Amino acid sequence: MAVNLVNVENVSKVYGTRALLDGISLGVSEGDRIGVVGRNGDGKTTLIRMLAKLEETDSGRVTHSGGVRMGVLTQHDSLDSTATVRHEVIRDMADHEWAGNAKVRDVLTGLFGGLDLPGFPQGLDTVIGPLSGGERRRIALAKLLIEEQDLIVLDEPTNHLDVEGISWLARHLRERRSALVCVTHDRWFLDQVCTRMWDVQRGAVHEYEGGYSDYVFARAERERIAATEEVKRQNLVRKELAWLRRGAPARTSKPRFRVEAANELIKDVPPPRDSSELMKFASSRLGRTVFDLEDVTVQAGPKVLLEHITWHLGPGDRVGLVGVNGAGKTSLLRALAEAARTEGEAQPVAGRIVVGKTVKLAYLSQEVAELDPALRVLEAVQQVRERVDLGKGREMTAGQLCETFGFNKDKQWTPVGDLSGGERRRLQILRLLMDEPNVLFLDEPTNDLDIETLTQLEDLLDGWPGSMIVISHDRFFVERTTDRVFALLGDAALRMLPRGIDEYIERRRRMEETAAASAPAAATTKAAPERSAADQRAAKKELQKIERQLDKVSEKEAKLHGRIADHATDFAKVAELDAELRQLVGEREELELRWLELAEDA
Repeated sequence: MAVNLVNVENVSKVYGTRALLDGISLGVSEGDRIGVVGRNGDGKTTLIRMLAKLEETDSGRVTHSGGVRMGVLTQHDSLDSTATVRHEVIRDMADHEWAGNAKVRDVLTGLFGGLDLPGFPQGLDTVIGPLSGGERRRIALAKLLIEEQDLIVLDEPTNHLDVEGISWLARHLRERRSALVCVTHDRWFLDQVCTRMWDVQRGAVHEYEGGYSDYVFARAERERIAATEEVKRQNLVRKELAWLRRGAPARTSKPRFRVEAANELIKDVPPPRDSSELMKFASSRLGRTVFDLEDVTVQAGPKVLLEHITWHLGPGDRVGLVGVNGAGKTSLLRALAEAARTEGEAQPVAGRIVVGKTVKLAYLSQEVAELDPALRVLEAVQQVRERVDLGKGREMTAGQLCETFGFNKDKQWTPVGDLSGGERRRLQILRLLMDEPNVLFLDEPTNDLDIETLTQLEDLLDGWPGSMIVISHDRFFVERTTDRVFALLGDAALRMLPRGIDEYIERRRRMEETAAASAPAAATTKAAPERSAADQRAAKKELQKIERQLDKVSEKEAKLHGRIADHATDFAKVAELDAELRQLVGEREELELRWLELAEDA
């Protein structure tokens, strides 16, 4: 029988006149891996701080079993700014001692990319004081994970980690014997790691078995039976469940809900996006050209980030962009945005960017735009436009869109200066959408947004007719809102990944394994001759040609799906179109296979 580690008995916490948590009773046992979700401000962080005895309760009590070893990652670290990374993480372990410890090696490699901490000026001997908040957070996480714990409590551990870092952390936590309580908005991470969920809502905590996918199903079923939630909120949950069941099967390795019950609940929920319909509408708004890159080179200062890139972003394309930090994702978006702003006058250091004449770009950067702090939320949105056309006959007023994004009628009259970081981020996205763009660039849009707001944003984007590029470390959001994934692997090239982010993780792992294997060999043997530059250029050109062919095949597939739907009652016509579709699928698979072969050469 599992030993109980922490008990929370009838705990309440009040701030001002608001009961943040009211009579909560919970327990954490050995082997538990618990994900904590809920809207920003509903008490998730307060709950885990009281659980760890970092914050006092107003009533009730929290008890820890005798001798429990607990590690806590809070949103503000307690690192010594005058100390080095070595002093905080490795402590007094001798070099041969920590270098021979598999756990230490795994943590340093997983969080920093290598034992020598590449990216830190003096490696392990870097002084912590001048480092950024994200770098300090990784150091605090490494310090915690290297130690032995019975219970780990983590508050937003995936913040400032890239896709690879998040994937590594999920694997590491699954393999540890420690119990875990984790607050995060990263839904993919929750599905990978957690076996139970705590949903903090309006002073109460609802418990669910399973990961995030199981939680979505159970919550939708609970709301259907109880019929206590408003229709709009219920439909959003069911729509997300429909995507989880249809769009990304087997998202949990051991689903705990009955598939039949899930399918019954979503039988009348349409697919998240009608891609062919959106493509038609986008083409009518944008024409044939959106962005065409011809042999483009992108630099940041003297550093070449991307070289000889030929790429096409067409009407209705929804693209996810992933890659290692510093590979040039944001720089690429900035180059495109600058070309759009100057109507093609501003060009990169080499090559040419062609911008469509009808492009109206909205660019959500990582920096939160400054607004007059005295403005009210509603006024800040109305400043852009009173009403917004969301396509397909959908229209919303500024006030309705505010409510969709969690600004209720009272909150709409809050001064901008009084908003939290997450609320400012929501307001920034709102203002962008109110301007009715037909091209969206979203650079880390999920920063500071809670799961419920993310779901609402995804719902809005489902019906948004235009072209879109998303940069995000939240792979759930990328998979949910985009149709294709391109990657920057740090070698100045842009590659399409037919299998998405899973393929990106595999490629990065292979690159690291190859680098590790070749390092010792290089010291004792002469390096094998490299492929000639001409061969590499030829391979890159053919890759880009195949990517253009794949784009055309995808467009033809989308049109065929639309024609099949139009002739659903004409069985002879459907059979004819289905034969064409199978031929196209075979053509696409051959192109993807050839693409994978060339990718290795390039």
